Amino acid sequence: MNPRRRAWIGGAALALGFGGFGAWVASRRYRIDAADHSAVEVLLASTMPDAQGRPVRLAEWRGQPLVVNFWATWCPPCVGEMPELSEIQRDYAARGLQILGIGIDSDSNIRQFAEKMPMSYPLLVAGAGGSELTRRFGNTSGSLPFTAVVDRQGRIRHRILGRFDNAELRAAIAATL
Repeated sequence: MNPRRRAWIGGAALALGFGGFGAWVASRRYRIDAADHSAVEVLLASTMPDAQGRPVRLAEWRGQPLVVNFWATWCPPCVGEMPELSEIQRDYAARGLQILGIGIDSDSNIRQFAEKMPMSYPLLVAGAGGSELTRRFGNTSGSLPFTAVVDRQGRIRHRILGRFDNAELRAAIAATL
């Protein structure tokens, strides 16, 4: 075999090996694990400030179907999906659905964001402590965005790590309602 061809084949095999290893590592790091059975209860027992700094007791949404979206202002995919979430909120509000935007960010960043880009659902400030809440929901990597669909009984029915697909999220909501 030609030495150049052998070197090319060896390099390609090495690249495929490293690529496969990288994919394996990513699949272990960026995965959704089982949610803590108390995740929704911890969320609903919380009080968080809204974008204007007013405290909001999340217990007011107990018994309603929820879409809980963990996001940050510095996260382009998070910001990109927010207009779709706003539209979903308007489309399903009459059926009792409530979307909650849980910001893993500073209160000042969320306030400035909300002034520039108002949403049809509440934007709440969890700060850095919100990362622990996402982990309770099964997001072991703490990656954003992270979205969970919760039924009226407080059970997590669907979770999406990364930017959601609109049709997938709407199907999960429809199945939950």
